[in-house]
Amino acid sequence: MRGFGVEEELLLVDGLSLEPAPAAEEILRRHEERGRPAAGTAARLDGTARPRAGSGHALALELQREQLEVVGPPRHTLAGQVAAIRAGRALADAAAREVGTRVVALATPVSPAPAHLVDIPRFQLIQQRFGILTPRQLTCGFHVHVAVESREEGVAVLDRIRVWLPVLVALGANSPFWYGTDTGFASFRYQAWSRWPTAGPSEVFGSVEAYDRLLRALLASGVPLDDGMIYFDARLSSRFPTVEVRVTDVCLEAEHAGVLAALVRALVETASRQWRAGAPAPPVGVTELRTWSWRASKSGTEDELVDPGTGTPAPAEQVVAGLLRLLRPVLADLGEEEPVAAVVAGILRHGSGARRQRTAYAAHGDVREVVRAALDLTHRPAAGSPAAGAA
Repeated sequence: MRGFGVEEELLLVDGLSLEPAPAAEEILRRHEERGRPAAGTAARLDGTARPRAGSGHALALELQREQLEVVGPPRHTLAGQVAAIRAGRALADAAAREVGTRVVALATPVSPAPAHLVDIPRFQLIQQRFGILTPRQLTCGFHVHVAVESREEGVAVLDRIRVWLPVLVALGANSPFWYGTDTGFASFRYQAWSRWPTAGPSEVFGSVEAYDRLLRALLASGVPLDDGMIYFDARLSSRFPTVEVRVTDVCLEAEHAGVLAALVRALVETASRQWRAGAPAPPVGVTELRTWSWRASKSGTEDELVDPGTGTPAPAEQVVAGLLRLLRPVLADLGEEEPVAAVVAGILRHGSGARRQRTAYAAHGDVREVVRAALDLTHRPAAGSPAAGAA
């Protein structure tokens, strides 16, 4: 059974005003100084994370002071992953409360407040090189790491999962607002993130040599600072023996996040089985795939998505059903078919975070109420979740 872990980027807001709060460095400084073993985490102020004995979670800085990253431990079950996500959010929120702030699972800032760059040399270099892109990049993503046996398997997986990543964008869409404005997108974070020169879908590589050749060429161009700025929607991790899928927004609800992670793991295993059976990667070009992702970012699950089997629009429910059919053998082997299907059905019926945010705004006409509702959903208790169970 493949291990899988997640990294959640969470927005920091003032506990009273609910405005974005530039408190990440202070939170981590206090957390590091107090060094509470029972808390289970620590973080270095250079932006890297290190876990303490305990839960295995770690906290880390991100690009802006208004965000905090929670790095979760590897897990092997859906229920265990959901529990780990809940624990990570609670841990980060407890640390944030010490300085009068909260963490909330919003993928973009709802209110019109400026972002403040974390004072780390690497981030300062990014600011110098990329100009206005840097202060406009207050976005919170959700990254899933899935174990692979080798880089050869990893590249084969990347080649075969890429056509389904837009469906994950739609299921996880949680960023309709951007600094006080309804953007008309379900995932505007994906649009904002796509401004980086290496972001977005990648081509079919075919081999590790081709993957490495492209990375060398990108780094030789002098545009990305280092391999940490290779922002493909999915990539080989440079630190761990994993495939890292980086395409989705941070999710409002822990169950949604856990199920997205479970879908990614099932995609990786399905792709590996296809590769071992000699099935070729779908020959979809990058430009074509970029349009599929744009459509998913625009409407989420509220309208049509591009069906990877036909390359033409179809109702979102139909395309998502196709993904679940593809993954059914693996999900069944893992004992996760029913809970995954139940949560996905709930997203299709009640909407992802994007609809929840718009509903809150429609009820009150106040972006602060969007944040308030998001806080409740970020930290909602686990009772009755179809993804709950023995960890």
